[in-house]
Amino acid sequence: MNEILKLLERDAELEPAEIAECLGRDEAEVRDILERCKRERIIMGRAALIDWNKVQDERVTALIEVKIAPQRGEGFDRIARRIYQYDEVESLTLMSGAYDLAVTIQGKSLQAVAGFVAQNLATIDGVTGTATHFVLKRYKEKHKIYGAEPQQEERVRFV
Repeated sequence: MNEILKLLERDAELEPAEIAECLGRDEAEVRDILERCKRERIIMGRAALIDWNKVQDERVTALIEVKIAPQRGEGFDRIARRIYQYDEVESLTLMSGAYDLAVTIQGKSLQAVAGFVAQNLATIDGVTGTATHFVLKRYKEKHKIYGAEPQQEERVRFV
């Protein structure tokens, strides 16, 4: 199953027949595994990775660090549930380190993102601080390189 999931993670458009061929497995077996993965929410959907810089659609992406006071009996989960229900939130991750949650959102402008933080995140009971970082340029995401076809450069290997 892991080999199938790794292939799909790199290319969500692969069909069961293509996966079966790549792995030397039976197509029916691959279909059964994919159906089970969907039922069990191991595969939670397929998404297109869009290079929005090539489209006439202004949008701003921000990574927001959120520091919170864990809630008795619920830890970070209650506040996380409040945050992930907003449509603007693309991802929400519990982190170790200087802050607790990493929230990725998209807005139409810097002001829209700032307003979201001020009106929605900072006002949640238990949120003790936020720091907003704006994405200036994307180079690589989900194994895909943005922009022109990448030139393979020699990698430095440490022995």
